[in-house]
Amino acid sequence: MGALYFGDNLHVLREEIKDEAIDLIYLDPPFNSKRDYNVFLKTPKGHESDAQITAFEDSWHWGEQAEREFSELLKHPNTDVAEMIQSLRRFLKESDMMAYLVMMANRLLELHRVLKPTGSLYLHCDPTASHYLKVVMDAVFGPEDYVNEIIWQRTSSHNDSKKWASIHDVIFFYKKGDSFTWNPVYTAHDENYVKNFYRFEDEKGTYRLHEIIRTASMGARPNLSYEYKGYKPEWGWRLIREKVEKLDNDGRIVWSKTGRPYLKRYLHEQEGNPINSVIIDIPPLSGQSVEKLGYPTQKPLALLERIIEASSNKGDIVLDPFCGCGTAVHAAQKLGRDWIGIDITHLSISLIEKRMKDAFPGIAFDVHGTPKDLEGARNLAERDKYQFQWWACSLVGAQPYQGKKKGADGGIDGIKFFQDDEQGAKKIIVSVKGGEHIGVNQIRDLKGTVEREKAAMGIFVTLTDPTDPMVKESVTAGFYESVKGEFAKIQILTIEDLLSGKKRPEHPDISSGTYNFKKAKKEGKKAKQEVLKGF
Repeated sequence: MGALYFGDNLHVLREEIKDEAIDLIYLDPPFNSKRDYNVFLKTPKGHESDAQITAFEDSWHWGEQAEREFSELLKHPNTDVAEMIQSLRRFLKESDMMAYLVMMANRLLELHRVLKPTGSLYLHCDPTASHYLKVVMDAVFGPEDYVNEIIWQRTSSHNDSKKWASIHDVIFFYKKGDSFTWNPVYTAHDENYVKNFYRFEDEKGTYRLHEIIRTASMGARPNLSYEYKGYKPEWGWRLIREKVEKLDNDGRIVWSKTGRPYLKRYLHEQEGNPINSVIIDIPPLSGQSVEKLGYPTQKPLALLERIIEASSNKGDIVLDPFCGCGTAVHAAQKLGRDWIGIDITHLSISLIEKRMKDAFPGIAFDVHGTPKDLEGARNLAERDKYQFQWWACSLVGAQPYQGKKKGADGGIDGIKFFQDDEQGAKKIIVSVKGGEHIGVNQIRDLKGTVEREKAAMGIFVTLTDPTDPMVKESVTAGFYESVKGEFAKIQILTIEDLLSGKKRPEHPDISSGTYNFKKAKKEGKKAKQEVLKGF
């Protein structure tokens, strides 16, 4: 079973995850690229203008939070980290990069704490900050626990005409103890390699000829120096006599015209190529990929599967503290691991919930940090109105509309699409209000927005019970008429009713909601239900 947490991963790690509870950590944090990343949500033809929202702003600035976390690092028992972070600050001053590294150092210390002695951590980054991050990780884990720098070729080309084209990401692999989980993983043989070397075939299959005679560089060994069938190599054999005799009796020895012996090595008996530190066989996700969910920086499932297979076993717990759209937890579930995902936006949490339920029908997992009652909803609305709006949109199955950096939203907080005939998708406008003061004018505004946007219907989601004039005003909007019946054109839904299941949006939809979010491909096996080990 898995668990999703909404919130700052630093707080979640400190408050929810016990010491040495996690077997494998994969994190793909923001790279301090100073970019805004937009989620491109699925949008029916003719509605493209509503199709994206700012998921997160990948930029960091020195301020009160950075100063506070810097002070925490100076008091940490890991004095190497304290020394390192002070040295970096003397060099980088109070720069954006320094703010980013302070944020990462605090979280890496917590990730080191929750990792088992046999566990491993993979940090995915790009060259923007990789050199600094490795210094931070050496201080947190110790240079002796560095295992690999893995290069993933994320694209085949890039339009960098004035420098070497940047086409790769970096993945740092660290262990926590001397004995860490490692499972050999093999990739398929290169086609050209097979064509050039596996040139022979018999009734058992395709094979190549392999040397069983020692070379001068190997030197001579007394126990491998013997004559067999009249042939005695100068530097001896690579195998003892008994093994050569058995292979010969099994038809595995081939004698050349010159009388030199070779071993038949069949292709189907070879495990393939051991994975190496340069990954060029896993392409990035294209816009047409069935995996693509529209989330920025989404990584291929195959990349995460390779990491999880290599560094964990079935039943282990995999943690992703920056889980984005959930590729790591998806791969973990697919491979029979338990998992924990953490993200700081409700947009990510709702996307992952949908992704996992689409891919693994019948799956059950816990979601922490999202409001479960009216008090929790009020608390979220007071802390962050945008997160509240995104969460409220998820309650009615709507896409959040644009982002908090887009400026005025024109009275639109969410969009929902449906289909009730052969004419294509219709649009529903969603307006969310988390304040205590609501009134009839807001219903009139929604009616005007529905009219202006040529939408079929409008949904007003409110934290506070509507007044009688609001209800009467919504009724005057009339009905949306469909072959499926009549539906109130303006619907008022309270958070309390949505949480309790008393009410839900009422509208026809022969598309079963497929117009609103991209659907993850269903995995072959039904999700296995297990109890997540104590963490």
